[in-house]
Amino acid sequence: MTRTTKQNGTVYLVGAGPGDLGLVTLRAKECIENADVIVYDHLANPEMISWARNDAEIIYAGKEPGENRTQQEINALLIDKAREGKQVVRLKGGDPFVFGRGAEEAQAIADAGIAFEVVPGITSAIAGPAYAGIPMTHRAHNSHVTFFTGHEDPAKAESAIDYAALAKLGGTQVMLMGVERLGSITSKMLEQGVRSDLPVALVRSATTGQQETLTGTLEDIAQKAVASDFKAPAVAVFGEVVGLRHSLNWYEKRPLSGKRIVVTRTRKQASVLSNKLRALGAHVIELPTIRIEPPSDLREFAELVQDTHIYDWIVFTSANGVEAFFDVFFKLYDDAREIGGARIAAIGPATAQRVKDFHLHVDLQPEEFVAEAVLREFKKQGSIENLRILLVRAEKARDVLPKELSALGAIVDEAFAYRTVPETRDTSGARRQLAQDGADLITFTSSSTVENFLALGLPWPKGMQVASIGPITSKTARDHGLKIDIEAQRHDIGGLVQAVRQFFTKESAGKQSG
Repeated sequence: MTRTTKQNGTVYLVGAGPGDLGLVTLRAKECIENADVIVYDHLANPEMISWARNDAEIIYAGKEPGENRTQQEINALLIDKAREGKQVVRLKGGDPFVFGRGAEEAQAIADAGIAFEVVPGITSAIAGPAYAGIPMTHRAHNSHVTFFTGHEDPAKAESAIDYAALAKLGGTQVMLMGVERLGSITSKMLEQGVRSDLPVALVRSATTGQQETLTGTLEDIAQKAVASDFKAPAVAVFGEVVGLRHSLNWYEKRPLSGKRIVVTRTRKQASVLSNKLRALGAHVIELPTIRIEPPSDLREFAELVQDTHIYDWIVFTSANGVEAFFDVFFKLYDDAREIGGARIAAIGPATAQRVKDFHLHVDLQPEEFVAEAVLREFKKQGSIENLRILLVRAEKARDVLPKELSALGAIVDEAFAYRTVPETRDTSGARRQLAQDGADLITFTSSSTVENFLALGLPWPKGMQVASIGPITSKTARDHGLKIDIEAQRHDIGGLVQAVRQFFTKESAGKQSG
């Protein structure tokens, strides 16, 4: 009898980038999607965790000031998990080998005989200034860039930074992790003869919707930072290129810049709304309140899908219903023509587009994205008496459609394609973030998102306003005592984003005129 030993896994030291999800590399995303274990720092955007498998083990490694998990403990954790034969992703803010102790972790992993891979990431040393409108180089101003850290190993007897050499070198100089020591660092630079009026910029929470930039000179930037309570994490840029920010500042001028907006859609669907809001400058907190699951009676649903060819009409009320329907359909059939001669109705452009993705034509799509509009369109078609209609919908949805279609003489079968259940997981720490930092706005895209958010029992942040996708969702919110500040005129994601943008643009214009 032979004994088999478990083969070691691999550790992936992955650069999580500076904060903007759009700056994460494709390789990093691939590693996260395939990981058995993910160990992440506080500087890694926690929304990257949504790319992980549902069964992946998620471990928060902290590394914020004052936290007690040591580097040795983290090294041991990575090695232990790899020795269990697991694929381990170590997510580190920025680039793992740029002032991130990634080299120390790699050395420990190598010494343990564990295979590892380094996935470079975009460092905040470059991305932060770029998002603040400050180029690292410019032919008219400099020909070299120097990077240094303001947070050295506390065990060192003296600093390894040669401020005299920095003073002679000139050019653009970028400091990471030194905001809390800014006063002593600028004093040392002044002592070495660096001119007092040298332009300096501090970029905080770079590339996120919370980015802030503070400018000054070598002489006064430390005082300005204290006066404005400018906290880490921040990048400091010293050099003439800082002056270019006046004309090149692009990121902080976007219409939703600085706004904190909560997205309550399912994890799978959140990205569409979140990406649109981020593109306008918002800091998005993805806090899913519902999760899509198979229907309670999957067999009954499958039997209705199998008999699709006997119906005159198939009515889809959501993109989720379309996906669930065709997921079952193509397990039963390998030819789309088996759907028969049924015509298709769809509520809303997203639902219609999902039908078109399966190369099928939508015969009826009302201008308004509510059940009542579908009824009006059917009435325009003439008599629907004795027509067989398959209504593909969620469990516990409003019963307006089946009742009214039946009242018009149609023979209606309800195919419950999926159900929405409360989302109980909070792997990204969004609930904690909302409690600590609050938000300017929360978005609701369905009645179930309203009900399940309120069921979480979270404290309502001071001043948080409400945006609704349409009148049905708004009614549910009002029935629960909420005030609707924004309601989309077009009841889809694009319409909601447009309404949010117009609201804050109008609010900003009012403040300026006031």
